[in-house]
Amino acid sequence: MKPIVQISLDLTNLEEALETAAMALRAGVDWLEAGTPFILAEGLHGVRELAKAFPGVPLVADLKTMDGGYLEAEMMAKAGATHVVVMARAHAETIKCVVQAGRDFGVKVMGDNMVCADKVAGAKWLEDLGCDYVIHHIGYDERRGIAAQGKPMPSPLDQLREVVRMVQIPVQAVGGLSLEQAIQCPAYGAPLVVLGAPLTIDADAFKTADGDLETSLRLICDEIHAYGDVPVGGS
Repeated sequence: MKPIVQISLDLTNLEEALETAAMALRAGVDWLEAGTPFILAEGLHGVRELAKAFPGVPLVADLKTMDGGYLEAEMMAKAGATHVVVMARAHAETIKCVVQAGRDFGVKVMGDNMVCADKVAGAKWLEDLGCDYVIHHIGYDERRGIAAQGKPMPSPLDQLREVVRMVQIPVQAVGGLSLEQAIQCPAYGAPLVVLGAPLTIDADAFKTADGDLETSLRLICDEIHAYGDVPVGGS
């Protein structure tokens, strides 16, 4: 599988999200993500506007669904999302409902193992329940809380190879990755590379980062795309 670059629009303003998305696509980003802060701020309207502005571009709705799975997935699909996110810590029936909605409405399901006591087992469970992708995720609050205690901050790279070996579906690593670490993800066997806070978004203010972001993104995308095919399916 060729590497895919996704930008997480963890913004709270539609106009800024549209501008950032346009810039990211010019730079070579493949997928857009309506991040959780954006969905909370702009809701279905924001997802519709992104889908309308960028037809044909895959659009991930990071709902972090925990209940009401079928309805939430249906609503996002009808708003134009092509991918939805359900949490591994949700009830099995919720995950099954999201998967069924994905089949019924033609959207792919990304299962997120954030907060799983055993993230490797959580990834396998998501696959067994029918998810199309696994998001291997260390949460924002978790990272900041651990850092505040003076402890080493966990990274999704710590167990990424184990997760990749465990499942037969594509994996994405999320959670505080540095630029260098994000670029390394295909080498770990994870072809879906997400760029977001703090790489392209100010992680504290949730607004677009300062600097020549488009040039930086173009260089990042070029390097990731140049990696070549990433085997998917464990080993």
